[in-house]
Amino acid sequence: MAVVALACGNNEFPGLTQRSDISLHRVSPAPGKTEIDPLLTDLPDGRLLVHGTDADLSAVVLRLLRRELLDSVAVGYVPAEASSVVADLWDLPARDPGRALDLALAGDPDRVPLIRDDVGGVLLGRGVLGPLRGVAYCDDELVLRGQAGRLEVTPDPGAGEGLVVRTVRRSLFGGRGASAAGRAVQIGCLPTRVVRDGVTHPRPVNKWIWYRHTEDLRLVRGLV
Repeated sequence: MAVVALACGNNEFPGLTQRSDISLHRVSPAPGKTEIDPLLTDLPDGRLLVHGTDADLSAVVLRLLRRELLDSVAVGYVPAEASSVVADLWDLPARDPGRALDLALAGDPDRVPLIRDDVGGVLLGRGVLGPLRGVAYCDDELVLRGQAGRLEVTPDPGAGEGLVVRTVRRSLFGGRGASAAGRAVQIGCLPTRVVRDGVTHPRPVNKWIWYRHTEDLRLVRGLV
């Protein structure tokens, strides 16, 4: 049976339409429940392929989380942008779509940390909060007290506790502030904005939590 593949938004990749082993479905950017859930009922070999942006991938993975399918579905990712943070984190060939497709179809899944937040979202690439004035802890470690240009969070690619947090200080010369790794980061601050995988949260926030989910994402990234 053909592998179910999702082409999100207007992203075009001819290789998807030229393969007889792919059942291609075109969906909206960052697709939601009504588009994704009906396609999750029958996935050959428990594999789902996503072609799109990091935000599109996050939207699809959120549906797997809500349907309790994280442990049974391997996710192959063919980035539509060479600048994909997810691809950089997990060594996916974003600049070579043909190789990325071969890997997504035939590679082995690895378990990678899935990061959630306290408003019901997931983070697969980079989360940014700022400009920032407040206090931030990674687990029990203080990573910010005062001001920063921004605070960045990514899943930890180094087989650590789950996530990595970095602060970028405000100065004429820029530069990093504190960094830490752990299972969760908690921020309390004056109202500021949050950007998750390139998508801005609709409202300013004065508190935010990112934390490692109890189940990992089975991301296809092993060598073909």
